[in-house]
Amino acid sequence: MRFLARWERELLAVLRLVSGLLFLEHGTGKLLHWPTFPMHMPEKFMPVIIVAGIIETVGGVLVTLGFLTRIAAFIMSGEMAIGYWMVHFAQGAQHGAYFPMQNQGDAAILFCFVFLYIASAGPGTWSIDRR
Repeated sequence: MRFLARWERELLAVLRLVSGLLFLEHGTGKLLHWPTFPMHMPEKFMPVIIVAGIIETVGGVLVTLGFLTRIAAFIMSGEMAIGYWMVHFAQGAQHGAYFPMQNQGDAAILFCFVFLYIASAGPGTWSIDRR
C-alpha cells in the first residue's frame, strides 16, 4: 500500500489523537466518574485506581495535544503493562481466564503497544512537540 506512505506522519497523528482521547476517557471515568462505567475493585485498590486515573487523565491530555508526547506515552505504556498483569491477568487467572479475550485485557495490551510505538515514533504532525 505505497499510496498510504505519503500520509504516514498524518496517520501517526490520528493514531495519537484517537488513542489519547480514549485514554483520557478512562482517566476521567476513574477520577470524575464521567463517563460512568462499572468498576469491580476492592476498596484496598483505591490508591492504585487514583494513580492510574491521574496518569490516564494527564497523559491522555498530553498525548492528545502532542506535548511531551514521548515521555507521556512511555509512562502510559508502562501503566498498561502493569495494569494488565496486576488486574486482568491476576483476576482472570483466579477463574482460569488466561487469555486476553477471556480476562478482558486485550484493550490494555493494545494501549500498551500503541503508546510504546508513539513513544518511539514521536507525535506525528499537528502536535505541540512538532519541530
